[in-house]
Parts: sequence; C-alpha cells; structure tokens
Amino acid sequence: MPPRSPKTDVEVLLLLFIWLVATPYLAPIYSRLFPGTDPPVYQGDTLFDLFLWQALVVIAASMAAAALGIGAGVFVTRDAGRDFRASASMLATIGQTFPPVALLAIAVPAIGYGFWPTFIALALYGVLPILANTVAGIEAVSPASRDAARGMGMTPGQILRRVELPLGMPVILAGVRTAVVINIGTAALGSTVGADTLGTPIIDGLVVDKLAYVIQGGVAVALMAIAADLAFDRLQRRMTRYQSTIA
Repeated sequence: MPPRSPKTDVEVLLLLFIWLVATPYLAPIYSRLFPGTDPPVYQGDTLFDLFLWQALVVIAASMAAAALGIGAGVFVTRDAGRDFRASASMLATIGQTFPPVALLAIAVPAIGYGFWPTFIALALYGVLPILANTVAGIEAVSPASRDAARGMGMTPGQILRRVELPLGMPVILAGVRTAVVINIGTAALGSTVGADTLGTPIIDGLVVDKLAYVIQGGVAVALMAIAADLAFDRLQRRMTRYQSTIA
C-alpha cells in the first residue's frame, strides 16, 4: 500500500468534528441555500449527540460481530470444525443478504424499539466479512511456519495464538474494517425503529421534505465512515509491518 500522510487522518477527523459542532451556527447559509426550509437546521438532538449514540451502537455491534466471526472462523479451521465450514458460511451469508430493514422489523415485536433491534441487525450484518477473512487469514499461514512452531514444541492452542492469528491478523482486520464501515452506513436505518443515530435528521428530512436535514445527517454519516476507514487502514499497515518481522 502506498504511504499516506498522517495529515489526511487529522484533516478528516477535524472536518467531522467541525461538521458536528458547527452545523447549528450555519443557519444563515442553509437559509439561503434552502429558502423554503424553516427552521433551516435540524432542531432535534444535536449532531454531536447523535454521533455519539451511533458510535456506541456501531462499536457494540461490531465487537459482537467480531467475536462471532473470529470465533466461528477459528472453529471451522480446526480439525473438529471443518465439517461445519459450509454451514457457518451459509448462515453468515444469509445474515448479510437479509435486508437490514427486515431484520429490524422482525426484531421490534420481540424486543421493542430503540438500541437493541439496531444492535442485533448490525451484529448479524457484520459477521460474514469477518468470518470469511478470518478463514482466509488463518489458511494463508504457510505450512512451514506451523511446522516450525510444532518443532519448537508448541501446542495447537499456542500455534493458533502465537503464529496463525498474528500472521493472519492483517487479513482479519480487513474483514473487521469492512464490517465497521458497512455498519456505520446501515446504523442510520436504526432511526426507523426509534434508535438515536445520525439517520434521525435524514429520516425526518425525508418525511417533512426538508433536504437540508438530509444533507446535515448524510454528510455526518459519510465523514464518520471515512474516518473509521482511515483509522483501520493505519492499523492494518502497522499489523502488516509487525507481520513482516515475525514471518
């Protein structure tokens, strides 16, 4: 991967912070751009508060998806779990191809509105890329590395922790990165079932035909996804450099 200036990360984070904090003060500009919108700036919870709530549900759901995806990926690459590999992949694929709105609609009658149906939908939606990349990362480890570890007297568990997972981590992180970025965009749909996310001004703007609200929420979601993607890109680069020192 070509080198990237650290200034890029700082600039995106700064732009996100400014957008979240300064939007209420841009009412005169929005009034000119959207003369029929009154008020010109979304009047519900602040974008910064909605960002924090969305970050909470995305982080929680992504951690759950990572636990499920990595755990399942490790299991199906062991001798005891190879027979379940096709089934695990099929279930993960169904979880991601099932429309998030449908998952939310199914979850609401069982657990109510708000945070939890959104959490469940995002967690299920994020399992597939993490599972697929965990399997790919572990299976990409060279047999020579495993043989060397066995020659040193390592147990299968030690080989997994000290050899397979560290060497496969850049690929696994790529799956987590994909899941997180997808979840940031999908989390906006949580507002349709009462969750506080950056999708709230988007949904409200569509309902009352106020494009300014849609732009305010949409740009915030886009900047949040870009910032997360850049952060994972930097983490992957560090893991790749670490991998080259132990390979």
